[in-house]
Amino acid sequence: MTRYRTLDVAVPGGDLRVGVWEPVDAADPASVDTVLLIHGVTASHQSWPGVAERLPGVRVVAPDLRGRGRSNALEGPAGLATHARDLVAVLDALGIDRALAVGHSMGAFIALVLGDRHPGRVTGVVLVDGGLPLDLPEGLSPDETIRLVLGPTAERLAMRFGSTEEYLDFWRAHPAFRRDWSPILEAYLAYDLVGEAPDLRPATSYATLEEDSVDQNSGSAIADALAALRHPTVLLTAERGLLDQLPALYAAERLPNLVSAHPGLRHEAVPDVNHYTIVLSDRGADAVAAVVRRELAAAHVGP
Repeated sequence: MTRYRTLDVAVPGGDLRVGVWEPVDAADPASVDTVLLIHGVTASHQSWPGVAERLPGVRVVAPDLRGRGRSNALEGPAGLATHARDLVAVLDALGIDRALAVGHSMGAFIALVLGDRHPGRVTGVVLVDGGLPLDLPEGLSPDETIRLVLGPTAERLAMRFGSTEEYLDFWRAHPAFRRDWSPILEAYLAYDLVGEAPDLRPATSYATLEEDSVDQNSGSAIADALAALRHPTVLLTAERGLLDQLPALYAAERLPNLVSAHPGLRHEAVPDVNHYTIVLSDRGADAVAAVVRRELAAAHVGP
């Protein structure tokens, strides 16, 4: 049996909201494996219930990153290294020494930095359609980069909605979810709203998103982490992109050279999913959870 709960963890600038799924009947709670799930750029810990429910007997820890979800009022600077420090604070608050770090989209970049800057807290890294450099033109401004990579995902942050149902209707029209509407997706989207009707808005702070995007795409933290790769690292890529389109975020013709540039990185393609549904569909959650279980088992066997 698994129990879901939330808690607030003190970090610089305020409190970080954290979701935890944990077995309640473990004979020795200290021996339970922990997976740290790190969501994408405008998401929340509610991205992960589908994966968490496929990991019985595992402790699953998933924060709302600063600037998102119920952590959206945190003050102070963001950036990948800051998120990594926040995650260490979460592990400390829960008395967890080490965890398998699994990041989706921007969360994959954070997982890499966490493993590089705090190697003793991580057993391995799973990158879910993120973590490797994106194929972007040079010289883009932060706003141009955000529009190119995220498109309507970023534009909606300035929108206002009269009700939760209106927000769900907005997403029902999104091509990424034509085949994969579900109660888990509805709960994820409803959680994204803050404020009061008829002035509901997405929780993500655009200023924090901008700061993170600049760091992710022009800072040195990712290059440093990829050059070191201190832990077993797996990259899972979706077949299609944010709008359920081709090319995907990591185009198939670009992947072989991209992966070969980072020895030690293992790549697996996940068919029949897009950038969202690689975690927010049954097919995607099945694939991600299977890799997580395999990596946890490998960590016990050792090199």
